[in-house]
Amino acid sequence: MKTFTTGEIAKLCDVNLRTVIRWIDRGALIGFKLPGRGNNRVRQEDFIAFLHEHGMPVPPELQQEISKLVLIVDDELPVAKSIQRVLKRAGYETLIATDGFQAGSQLLKEKPVLMTLDLSMPGLDGFEVLKYVRSHDEISNLRILVISALDEEQLDNALANGADAVLQKPFKNEQLLNTIQQLLKS
Repeated sequence: MKTFTTGEIAKLCDVNLRTVIRWIDRGALIGFKLPGRGNNRVRQEDFIAFLHEHGMPVPPELQQEISKLVLIVDDELPVAKSIQRVLKRAGYETLIATDGFQAGSQLLKEKPVLMTLDLSMPGLDGFEVLKYVRSHDEISNLRILVISALDEEQLDNALANGADAVLQKPFKNEQLLNTIQQLLKS
């Protein structure tokens, strides 16, 4: 786990040390105090999430540190494997979950940067997974791309319930990669 001091963050953001401490005290930037003198530390992923959330540029030295892990959630394994092949060729690391419960467990454990999500799954469906992700602070910033064969109305419903983008099955591989690249830039 890589962490930063408030001084390191101040330098990277070109702000005063007190500004960083205020961000932490206000809860805008998630940090923790070390035992003893109580110096603040911020986990790298929390710092990068803070930068994204506030529209601040990610310093070049941290760009390569950003995870390229994508969780693919689809109960149809052949579909999940085909998405996986496309993403791996493009340089992404991937994990597959074949149901909503497995997805929830992997989200909390692995902390992917993006999730592709099918809406029609037995047990915990895609809408319930969306609700779960958006209600948990530690994963609520996750980018979610819904990939489904359901109709336009259901896809609009997914956007209204927290999806960042939608793709209707069948889709072209270029569409998938372009959509993911756009989501990870924003």
